[in-house]
Amino acid sequence: MSSFEDLRIVDNFYQTSLFFPMPVVLISTLDENGKTTVGPYSLVQPFYIAGKDYYAMMLCCRNSSNTAQNLIRSKKCVLNFLPDKKKYFKETVRLGWPGDRPEEKMKDFKFHLEPGLMAEKHPGERYPMVIKEAFQAMECTWVDTLENSQDTRLLNEGEDHYEQDSYHDFNGITSPFGAHFVLRVDKILMKKKYSQAIIDGVKAKDFPHCPVDYGYRDSKNFWYHRRARMIPELLPVRKTTIQSVRYAADRIDPSVTFTDAACERLTNVPRVFLPAAIKGCIKWAKENNVTVLDEAEMIIINDKRSKEKKK
Repeated sequence: MSSFEDLRIVDNFYQTSLFFPMPVVLISTLDENGKTTVGPYSLVQPFYIAGKDYYAMMLCCRNSSNTAQNLIRSKKCVLNFLPDKKKYFKETVRLGWPGDRPEEKMKDFKFHLEPGLMAEKHPGERYPMVIKEAFQAMECTWVDTLENSQDTRLLNEGEDHYEQDSYHDFNGITSPFGAHFVLRVDKILMKKKYSQAIIDGVKAKDFPHCPVDYGYRDSKNFWYHRRARMIPELLPVRKTTIQSVRYAADRIDPSVTFTDAACERLTNVPRVFLPAAIKGCIKWAKENNVTVLDEAEMIIINDKRSKEKKK
């Protein structure tokens, strides 16, 4: 006999039928007057993470929300990650009250706004502002061409949902009350303390304090978990051989040669990911007119923040 109970699945199952850990994100968008307005969300996760010409997040939300309507109108948003402070979370919960107009929510807004990097790069365009108190933020653009969602209309005055003959599967209006937005990541902004930790190698003390929303709410409270100390757990060591790495590299592209030292740098890569790692090295070598990869080149390739270091 199973040790589990069969819990009925109902609407908003992630809140009503599960304890589901999620991020707490404040999303900045532009209202109809071009002013920044902010709303909290948890149903936002990485979507395209590799193998495409851009990276993307997926946002799931109510299609009549201010955020959804603003995204349909301007396509732009910022995902702001706030540190774990009780006063910050209290304001986050206040901003999430359904039905409030942007001007009502922003009247007593307790955070501070500043321009992001996209506004600096494109001075002639208008972009949502970034919350200054955030420890990191992602400036994004809705990819409305997916599933031919570029003709998505705004709701008319008095409408609280969409009545359509058909709905999209994963991008745009996906149900009478729901919407999904594939958000291309244009910029990742991070406060220096944390960006430097990523460049130098993150230790337990370097992780930002950030709240985790467990989804579940009742008629009175919205529940979240305060961040505890990070605890590292060593990965299992399953090294492959230098010969195996060279054999795989020669089969992919023999025009670029790997020295023993270069192969040694790849022996900790799990076998299933080794071809992709080798292809990435070969791509870098050809872009930089390198025919022999040695340890020095591998250090440059492995340092995903090398450009930031040069700056």
